[in-house]
Amino acid sequence: MAQTKTIYTCQSCGAQSPKWLGKCSACNEWNTYVEEIVEKKQSTGKLSVQISGNQPITLENIEMARTQRISVGIEEFNRVLGGGIVPGSLILLGGDPGIGKSTLALQLALGLNGKKILYISGEESLQQIKLRAERLSNAKSNCLFLSETSLEHIIAQSEQAKPELLIIDSIQTISTELIESSPGSVGQVRECTSAILKFAKKNHVAVVLIGHITKEGSLAGPKVLEHMVDTVLQFEGDTNYMYRILRSNKNRFGSTNELGIFEMRSDGLREITNPSEQLISKVNVDVSGTAIAATVEGVRPFLIEIQALVSSAAYGTPQRSSTGFDLRRLNMLLAVLEKRAGFKLIAKDVFLNIAGGLKINDPATDLAVICSILSSNIDIAINHKICFAGEVGLTGEIRAVSRIEQRIAEAAKLGFSRIYVPTLNKGFDASKFKIDIVKVSRVEEVFKTIFA
Repeated sequence: MAQTKTIYTCQSCGAQSPKWLGKCSACNEWNTYVEEIVEKKQSTGKLSVQISGNQPITLENIEMARTQRISVGIEEFNRVLGGGIVPGSLILLGGDPGIGKSTLALQLALGLNGKKILYISGEESLQQIKLRAERLSNAKSNCLFLSETSLEHIIAQSEQAKPELLIIDSIQTISTELIESSPGSVGQVRECTSAILKFAKKNHVAVVLIGHITKEGSLAGPKVLEHMVDTVLQFEGDTNYMYRILRSNKNRFGSTNELGIFEMRSDGLREITNPSEQLISKVNVDVSGTAIAATVEGVRPFLIEIQALVSSAAYGTPQRSSTGFDLRRLNMLLAVLEKRAGFKLIAKDVFLNIAGGLKINDPATDLAVICSILSSNIDIAINHKICFAGEVGLTGEIRAVSRIEQRIAEAAKLGFSRIYVPTLNKGFDASKFKIDIVKVSRVEEVFKTIFA
């Protein structure tokens, strides 16, 4: 007879403890342990070995099956996945509440013509799904919809329908009868994902799972969940802005450097094919405190506008605020400005903003950041036809950046007249670009050239 016992599992890292702990000893997170009831089967004391199932073979005897990816109707989604959805793969899509995960999944289901799709929602009723589909102006589709939270019913309906793509919104609402814990717990999420993974691999069905995230921004549930799936996608953005970014944190069938950019509108998500024109303001009047940076995300180059505001500290203690840019890196650049260039900003407030609500981690934006800060400090505008690409080191040198030719080509395509690049970037033909390329090696050279 099976014995039941209670264990406590950390929702952050999956560590287990026989009693409740306020702080996890493995990941040092607070209040993450939840109670789980497990059954322990009694052992017969005999070890039975049966040779069954798959047999080991050599590489020469493995037959390669050319699986064609499922190309969805959203090109930005295809770009992030590496060309489309691989049949039999498991994709986990996470993001903040209200960011547009369900809208993206529904657009994905309605945009696939000629494919059999099963959309399962555990959060919305069928009437709510239809209202959302009518808002997307694409209510006519052969996609099948089901509102269900029981894992056993979902597997049974999927085996009967035999879809080519299965979408589940969301994995935290699905529960199985094998575990007595509530939906969304560590055990339920782990067991449900394991059963769905087994169904997907056995029937060669692609599955898209929508997952919730914690307040820290990581995917909710045990960490093993991200190891079980083939692809982890992060849908991020500021709800106060219209732009959304789809990133790939893990991809077994493609690169993790790609990203897709969308614009949230009243009729759904619209793809941004040329982000440079959307992220740069169309104001032709030169204003102090702004600089254009040539950045690269994945293999896509685009230009962004960096805005800075430097003012006297009103209460004696200077503030350092950053939106879309790493605050620690901003403090480092301010220290470089003071130590290497001689600009005293210790008694001034510095505010930095990446226009459009984007989050940029490219170090090549350093040069544009310090130029925008200095422009605001001395109140001298930078010509809006000038852009920058360069990483700033602690000694004040301009370090080389990757994909410099793509950055220069993007600036030339958008009509910029001059671009500042590191001197250490060599090996490219500057004559083939219709733009003035200025090579600099230190921050002092840039300041003397621009603000002379």
